[in-house]
Amino acid sequence: MKPGLSLRMSQHLALTPQLQQSIRLLQLSTLELSQEVDQMLDDNPFLERAEEEAPAEAFGLDQADTHVSLGDRVSESASSSSSSDDSPSETREEAVTDVAESWDGDGSVDMRPDDSEWGGDAVPRQNNGEETADAIDLARSSGSLTDFLHRQALSLRLSEIDRAALRFLIESLNDDGYLTDTLPELASSLAGADDFEQLDELVHRFTVALGLLQSLEPVGVGARDLAECMRIQIKALLQEDPDDEVAQAALAVCAHPLEMLAKRDYKRLAVACGLDESVVKAAIPFIARLEPKPGRPFALAEQNIIIPDVLVVNISKTATPKFRIQLNPDVMPKLRVHDIYANALRGGKGDNHAGLQQRLQEARWFIKNIQQRFDTILRVSTAIVERQKNFLTHGELAMRPLVLREIADELGMHESTISRVTTAKYMSTPQGTFELKYFFGSGLGTDSGSAASSTAVRALIKQFVAAEKPAKPLSDNQISEMLKEQGIDCARRTVAKYREALKIAPANLRKTL
Repeated sequence: MKPGLSLRMSQHLALTPQLQQSIRLLQLSTLELSQEVDQMLDDNPFLERAEEEAPAEAFGLDQADTHVSLGDRVSESASSSSSSDDSPSETREEAVTDVAESWDGDGSVDMRPDDSEWGGDAVPRQNNGEETADAIDLARSSGSLTDFLHRQALSLRLSEIDRAALRFLIESLNDDGYLTDTLPELASSLAGADDFEQLDELVHRFTVALGLLQSLEPVGVGARDLAECMRIQIKALLQEDPDDEVAQAALAVCAHPLEMLAKRDYKRLAVACGLDESVVKAAIPFIARLEPKPGRPFALAEQNIIIPDVLVVNISKTATPKFRIQLNPDVMPKLRVHDIYANALRGGKGDNHAGLQQRLQEARWFIKNIQQRFDTILRVSTAIVERQKNFLTHGELAMRPLVLREIADELGMHESTISRVTTAKYMSTPQGTFELKYFFGSGLGTDSGSAASSTAVRALIKQFVAAEKPAKPLSDNQISEMLKEQGIDCARRTVAKYREALKIAPANLRKTL
């Protein structure tokens, strides 16, 4: 074939580096965004934190304190960044610039719910920050589990080798105080794969050290599984009272597979342990009082604290609630371009100047992309609250079905964008703090032709189980029939799925418990 030239016209979507960064920042969690900001501050000399009120090329909540109405915010935001995922790259860059320049730094929206459907008003619950602070202080005062164990190990008279083996096992514990790796696995991580003599020596040292570890406080630490953890605690109690028959029976029960214990299979346990069924039944409450996670008191409370990205506050002083939606100032970084460095580049020439000019542009784009990230989070949160305002007033039973496409169609975005925004982003409401994805759920058909949210159905199931007679718990089929009486078409298999998601035991186990 002879070489030739031809012309061809085509359209394609180009993802510029700025657009790629915008998409990546949108899906980051609050912690990941903070790490990204710290990394950018270290890498880019033109970027700095704004301690005071920032100039035009800056981003921070302290710049303004403006509250806009729901309609104004949604309409302005939709017009500035519609078709955010489907536009060509140049149009996309202009939209990002417009959003950044119009950013007022304070995203807050006032909204009043419509109670006509529910009738009556409810007083929303308020979060108590003092209790959270007290829990954090208590956790901090305890120290870490490894530090606590190391301090105890110092009082033991051990050789250097045994002390090193015990230290290694302590460092190998997980947060619950369990030793998840076997002793041969730990030994192979230190010795050569072919050095069998050294492996045997290490396993022997670790076996001795394991006995020492399991003798330390808290009782049960160093166990390899739950059964061993409970046996260690029972043996410690038997040392204080060797004649305790209930403790002896509990030790025999824990020596058998825990599946029988979980199913409350008293007859099989009695036969396997060689005990009376009445003695086995008496041992069950004794076992239930044991600590399944010895490291629980040492877990840091900060690990379980969620910092919300959006705050929904009831600002009405009347019986009818009125909500304000605003971004959390604690999670919004205050950034600006370094004025001195930026001014020094004006009028410069040369290759070095071009490289520095590019870093300056990167700093500006980073600020604009962060601005757009928080603006998008606010717009999505506002649309969610508009649809779930009855939930904020009445709780889970008032949750409505909602899918990503509804929010995407209203805001002129793609579903993938809504999915990124609602992942690992949290909203503080009068009903509690929830991930944005919590407000989305499928719907079940009702007799009236409308749909009931799966979240509301789960709340109803929880209510039915809480009100049931302990001696005669409700079966999944009975719950399904009760839901049908409420006008909700929910099959027995769906009830079982929701019940398992709520971690509610089956009817036979609830009766035994």
